[in-house]
Amino acid sequence: MGETPRKKYKVPFFSSLQVKYAISYLVIFAVVLVLLNTYPVIASQDLLFRSKRDSLKSQAAVMASALMELETLSSDQVMRVMNMLDNMGLNRILVTDPAGLILYDSLKDNKKQTEEGETEDGEEVEPAQPEYCYALYQEVVLALRGRDVFYSRYVNNVFVSTAALPIVYRGMTIGAIYILEVDQAQAALLLSLQQNLRYISLVIAAVTLVLSAIFSKMLTARIAALLRAIRIVGEGEYGHRLQPVGRDEMAQLAEEFNQLTDRLQTTEEVRRRFVSDASHELKTPLASIRLLADSILQNDHMDQETVRDFVGDIGDEAERLTRITEHLLALTRLDSLPAGKTVPVDVSQVADRAAGRLGPVAETAGVTIQRSLKPGCRILCTEDDLYQICYNLLENAVKYNYAGGYVYLSVYTDDDQVLLEVADTGIGIPEEDLPKVFNRFYRVDKARSRAAGGTGLGLSIVRDTVRRHGGWVTARHRSPEGSVFTVGFPVYIQSEEKLT
Repeated sequence: MGETPRKKYKVPFFSSLQVKYAISYLVIFAVVLVLLNTYPVIASQDLLFRSKRDSLKSQAAVMASALMELETLSSDQVMRVMNMLDNMGLNRILVTDPAGLILYDSLKDNKKQTEEGETEDGEEVEPAQPEYCYALYQEVVLALRGRDVFYSRYVNNVFVSTAALPIVYRGMTIGAIYILEVDQAQAALLLSLQQNLRYISLVIAAVTLVLSAIFSKMLTARIAALLRAIRIVGEGEYGHRLQPVGRDEMAQLAEEFNQLTDRLQTTEEVRRRFVSDASHELKTPLASIRLLADSILQNDHMDQETVRDFVGDIGDEAERLTRITEHLLALTRLDSLPAGKTVPVDVSQVADRAAGRLGPVAETAGVTIQRSLKPGCRILCTEDDLYQICYNLLENAVKYNYAGGYVYLSVYTDDDQVLLEVADTGIGIPEEDLPKVFNRFYRVDKARSRAAGGTGLGLSIVRDTVRRHGGWVTARHRSPEGSVFTVGFPVYIQSEEKLT
């Protein structure tokens, strides 16, 4: 069965990172543009309002100062005084008595002056009878109560400002003055400012739209490259690599991706080599078993002694298959299962037990095991794992030794380490093969390994088991002959809490 084709996932348009980044940029610039179009206008309005307040109050104060010289206010006296003053560009000026009766209105009085002048033949026209009107303005009411009043508003693109002051004579309010200004020039400037800001905002919005698309494309292009690389590696191309650009987080992510693919490639190569080696190792005894069985079945006249020898060989090959299978299962457990519960274990006691178990095998091979075991060398480990380490190292030292040879087993401490050392006087390991002896299915002398029943997995099991418990293992050549395997573990020190 082939691999299931990888389903291509299409990202919705508004869910893509590029669109999200572009929208985020636009939202930020939209907020900036709103502030750009509101704050300067509001600040300008406030500045103009303060300027007009000071100006109108100053003008009203000048007129009030001129009128307060009069003991009582009358229409004629007020008109004479106001005619002597400049209206200062105001649109309307009102002067009232204490009751709010209008004594002077710049709009009506200016009109009356033009209408009450001399006729074309030089005759004077009789003045019109005064009309009695009251200034029903809030500003006037407040001014007659002794308060200075100012209002300004911006409506219909025009500034409309009013001010009112009381006219005081010897501590008494004898009237009020009210002025009105309609300013179109300042309003036009403010309107021009608003329009310029709008034009600037449109230009900035257009530039922002283009730049946000470019920047989001640049950023997401690297993410898209990483996504493509992940898909390529996911399809089995473990040699694919990314080229890191820059020194930012994306470059670090690319470096991490490359390191991950390096590890994946190494793991895949080890897996393939392991499967190939395991298949080869299993195929050899199976082929021998099949050949021997076929020989027995096809030869009807084979004597019992030969049949017994063939069956014995079949048993040996089956036993070899069993050992290979057990070692493969052990390696699988080491790769997949977590380490068991560790307890303080005396290395010397476990090593002595493993040496005792291998005593008959060593005696049969003519090999002597000499022990130098220092008591109290304790480490945190499981007893079964430590026994497996000791047994495998001693078994190899016996198998690959000569008749009359020696195996030296030592356990001692070195600073904060407990060292287990197994040395032998056997065939030794060539210098160029030392880095490879812990590889799975690796054997220095393959012919002798098969003859001795070796699987090439014992040292791999030792290395992986040692690493599971925080230790290390090395192999080196022994002078004048043989090899030395050294295993180190952190020494176990009982804490003061447990002692108390």
